[in-house]
Amino acid sequence: MSSSPTPTLVPSTGTPTRPDLLSLLATVPDPRDPRGMQHRLPAILAVGLAAVLAGARSFVAIGEWVAHQPTHALTPLGVDGRGPGESTIRRAFARLEADTLDLVIGAYLWTRTSVTDGRRIIALDGKTVRGARTKNTTAPHLVAAYDHAAGAVLGQVAVAAKSNEIPAVQGPLGLFDLDGAVVTLDAMHTQTDTANLITAAGADYVFTVKGNQPTLHAACKELPWAKVPAGHRSTTRGHGRTATRTIKVIQAPGWVTFAGAAQLAQVRRTVTQAGTRTVEVVYLITSADHVEAPPATPAAWVQGHWGIENRLHWVRDVTYDEDRSQIRTGNAPQVMATLRNTAISLLRLTGWDNIAAGLRHHARDPNNPIKLLLTC
Repeated sequence: MSSSPTPTLVPSTGTPTRPDLLSLLATVPDPRDPRGMQHRLPAILAVGLAAVLAGARSFVAIGEWVAHQPTHALTPLGVDGRGPGESTIRRAFARLEADTLDLVIGAYLWTRTSVTDGRRIIALDGKTVRGARTKNTTAPHLVAAYDHAAGAVLGQVAVAAKSNEIPAVQGPLGLFDLDGAVVTLDAMHTQTDTANLITAAGADYVFTVKGNQPTLHAACKELPWAKVPAGHRSTTRGHGRTATRTIKVIQAPGWVTFAGAAQLAQVRRTVTQAGTRTVEVVYLITSADHVEAPPATPAAWVQGHWGIENRLHWVRDVTYDEDRSQIRTGNAPQVMATLRNTAISLLRLTGWDNIAAGLRHHARDPNNPIKLLLTC
């Protein structure tokens, strides 16, 4: 995370404040030389985000969107006179402190989200911005904290490579008051240190156990699941596919050494499509006990965890074509990923489930993205 001082944006106790997004953007340090500066950084960030809300994927597209707007239209975003051009936006994004921007916007979105059944459910997962790879640099890997219910990104941290993602989860987890929350993680993060961190913060974890931890996976697999009755079963149908999920839950055996481990579960997912039947079995370890989390609850948590792939990473790849982005200079790839995260989050919070349709709606009238930034 950046070492630059930033205000405490999410209080640890009491009711969170609801700061204005444009005011919070003003707290991001401006790395530019103030001599000859024509446009303030908050205004550059605001028009960049408005353009991304209208579907812009590149600096050229952002510059064209800004140039197309009449001068008075951008005034509410803090633009004084003619809007910033592509080169100004490109240089500012390449140099600004991307981690600080993530902190500010994540804190803003935290105040716009809510809890589910009295608990906030947060998924952690990473994504590599493949298009940012060059001959001399690796592509940045960004670990995001994602709110299950709202579909909003609450924080993001950049790591040098996917192999460094394990310790990097401590970054997003340290940004918020996690007391009473539930954190869902994929198999890479099934680590004792992560369990210690989450439980020490007053939260519960849901770890996935797969083949990447063969000893733990084998021990889970050898348990007498055939004698355990199904605790919950659900079936969904759509797009020519039928999927049945069955979960069996037992008290965590003594050999499960993760801090606070209370339950261990087997989740079996059977999918039938075009006459072909596939079965996937994964195991879960959670610190939530059977009172807080009867079988249907961890089943919903693990299913909701995949929302970060389907409702965030997939949208960035397909709708924004992120993996083919040619933005590679400095911190610009992370900044653009942050703006995409923010646009997706704001659209989800205002009722858009189909993000592509939401972008088309906001592209039709320049007042739409500007109004959204001023009112959300």
